[in-house]
Amino acid sequence: MASSLAVKSRASQVTREEWDLRVELAAAYRLAALNGWVDGVATHISARLPGEETFLINPFGLLFSEVTASNLVKIDIEGNVLSETEHPVNKAGFVIHSAVHQARPDVGCVMHLHTDDGVAVSCLEEGVMPISQSAMLICDQIAYHEYEGVSFEIGERERLASHLGDRNFLMLRNHGTLTAGETVGQAFCRMAALEKVCAIQVKTLAMGRPIGAVTPESRQRSAEFGLGIKNVLAWAAFRRELDRVTTDYMA
Repeated sequence: MASSLAVKSRASQVTREEWDLRVELAAAYRLAALNGWVDGVATHISARLPGEETFLINPFGLLFSEVTASNLVKIDIEGNVLSETEHPVNKAGFVIHSAVHQARPDVGCVMHLHTDDGVAVSCLEEGVMPISQSAMLICDQIAYHEYEGVSFEIGERERLASHLGDRNFLMLRNHGTLTAGETVGQAFCRMAALEKVCAIQVKTLAMGRPIGAVTPESRQRSAEFGLGIKNVLAWAAFRRELDRVTTDYMA
């Protein structure tokens, strides 16, 4: 295993734009690991290279905590590997991420997780419930995609993209969570918001007590405020937090 992680830096082999994107994406993987948003070697975060029909994704078989800027794999929209790697790309990850990148040229990053809280809420018929301020900020922005089995079928891409539409939050029913953003930071911060909402909902329902009512007017004001959140400051803060722990993701 040690040799598979000893990847020579690609910093001098790619454009500065691609290298900067690799570093941003690797940071998102490491931050996800720090937050415990992991499912072994499953789930993915992808980033589209500007002006190209190609994107970066994690090498299948590595933990999020092992992802670096250099070992990220470059693939095209058909799943062809375009960068030197000794690792395969998870087909289910390719299907889900390519569906969004193909349908949404405005999306620069897609993040998909299987956290306990996210999966638990995805299993509920109600999905995400507007019971907390955090939920009301994003509840009306969430789309839903019905479970079709493990995402190995190319044909699912069209249905997944259709269900997402122009929204940036998606609950994959009985499966997990997905967010999209123009940038890596935007997709990550949206996921942080969605995962917090799911955690609060799981804890609230577990108490088995009546849930306080919220007026439609209050919910509407919260939803309007949520539409204006840009997350620029939050992503910079997350990056500072990561750099206090480690910087080896930049390798």
